[in-house]
Amino acid sequence: MKNKTLGFLGAGNMAGALVKGLLHAKVVPASGIVVSDVKADRLASLHEMHGIRTTNDNHELVRMSDVIVLSVKPQVIDKVLEAVGSGVRPGQLVISIAAGVPISAIESRLPKDAHVVRSMPNTPATALAGATAIAPGSHATDDDLETARALFAAVGCVVTLDESLLDAVTGLSGSGPAYVMLMIEALADGGVKVGLHRDTALLLAAQTVYGSAKLLLETGEHPGRLKDMVTSPGGTTIAGLHALESGGLRSTLIDAVETATMRSQTLGEQLAKKPR
Repeated sequence: MKNKTLGFLGAGNMAGALVKGLLHAKVVPASGIVVSDVKADRLASLHEMHGIRTTNDNHELVRMSDVIVLSVKPQVIDKVLEAVGSGVRPGQLVISIAAGVPISAIESRLPKDAHVVRSMPNTPATALAGATAIAPGSHATDDDLETARALFAAVGCVVTLDESLLDAVTGLSGSGPAYVMLMIEALADGGVKVGLHRDTALLLAAQTVYGSAKLLLETGEHPGRLKDMVTSPGGTTIAGLHALESGGLRSTLIDAVETATMRSQTLGEQLAKKPR
């Protein structure tokens, strides 16, 4: 990717996270990144922080870029592609991070045989700890997938899946940070209830979640085994686990992933039905 110009069409939080990660990992130099947006203050901030090029002209960004990252909200992607889609060149890679927008909807708004890769990153990418799934479009090549993988590997882990599974990814890792934040908040509330200061309880809760995830990833052990390692007969942990099971935590989390997945499917179907 070091010899490619990477253009971010949209300068939101995820675009900023990806720019930060790419530069931190030295995947591409600052001179190889250009960002466009209607918000001049946001462009100025990214330029000041990272020394990248910026423009308020989406057409210019398309002309300058070898790889275009569609980092706009799903609600405006129609308007954006209507304006610049015809300028996409043969072989130019388009990577979408617009949640819920099907590949077919993007391809139908671009020139024939356009190279498209759809992705579903999540907000921990901002801390270089993201989880991203990518799926190839009808004309995407292995090189296109490798380019997309290098992009998202700079901010976390990447998996390649069939597009039919991206709604499930949205329900799990896309929405998952919100579930985990709710759990951290609840754990901290529990700490406060039993006498800890709010700041201390929040720090301990967050570090416990972080450390537990790191332990799982580094050991490769099944989470059930790691759970059992903390659970002594007649001890405090089994008492707490019993309370969680009685409260339906496990089934509630399963339901949350399933409900979010179904909502993603509905939104995608609505976008797919929109006329070109």
